Amino acid sequence: MSTLADLYEDEATGSARGDVREVRNYLSAHEYGLEALKQLPLCLRLLREVHKRLMQGVRGHDRHPGRFRSYQNWIARHPGAPIEEARYVPPPVTEMQTALADFEKFLHDETLPPLVVAALAHYQFEAIHPFGDGNGRVGRLLISLLLHERGLLPQPLLYISAYFERSGTEYYDRLLRVSTHGDWQGWLAYFLKGVAIQAQAAVDDAERLLDLQASYHALLSRARARRAAHQLVDQLFMNPYIAAPRAAKVLKVSAPTARAAIRDLEAQGILREVTGRKWGQLFLADEILQAARGEIEDESD
Repeated sequence: MSTLADLYEDEATGSARGDVREVRNYLSAHEYGLEALKQLPLCLRLLREVHKRLMQGVRGHDRHPGRFRSYQNWIARHPGAPIEEARYVPPPVTEMQTALADFEKFLHDETLPPLVVAALAHYQFEAIHPFGDGNGRVGRLLISLLLHERGLLPQPLLYISAYFERSGTEYYDRLLRVSTHGDWQGWLAYFLKGVAIQAQAAVDDAERLLDLQASYHALLSRARARRAAHQLVDQLFMNPYIAAPRAAKVLKVSAPTARAAIRDLEAQGILREVTGRKWGQLFLADEILQAARGEIEDESD
């Protein structure tokens, strides 16, 4: 599992760990989808393009990124289990094509509330399981993209994946019970509860970060810190890890000015050095990272 700290550190240092690369692909695919919605409706074509970007250079990249499967797949109870022991078997390819056509039409349903459409569409997509790998990742992105298209989520601030992860097996059990028992009510109640929880969490996190940002500026003003230090604080809320070369680049200042700004923040206890080295030092704003909280899982299938 990749934590938020891993993602920030990777961005700051360029370490390019494999599991972090999957998260970066996820974010890149999300950004692509949001941009594509300015030109296209939410459709199978867009989801194929999202999938292509998700799978670049990561596990599953050999399973035809951007193309729907041409073979039977299944969800195993344990790695390597045969189809006879599968927990769930999606429709065969011929029936999958028909199901995908119906799914695409449903994406534009205007008779149901958007959150209900998102819940039902997510189930449909996961039940069809149209890609060789990465269906879970695309299915989670589908929720955000659909809500964005409907005008309910102008920014990608609803992290529903965290709710699914915390639920353990309940998420998979709820999906499966729709297929085996037609338990739509149970799935909808579970999904809508998750949206409410994650929406409140997003509000709480935003308020916590804004309060912290204001307190830092007040602290620096009392200490009569230089202007570059104030500017650097704002950058830390985009990534709480910082090194002098990156600080100089983002602030568009000289290297000595960047180092002086870091020293100002270090003196006020906002930053601390985390490498223990004399060269190539990396600094972290612990309180910002703690306030951001949460984890970004490596979005396994």
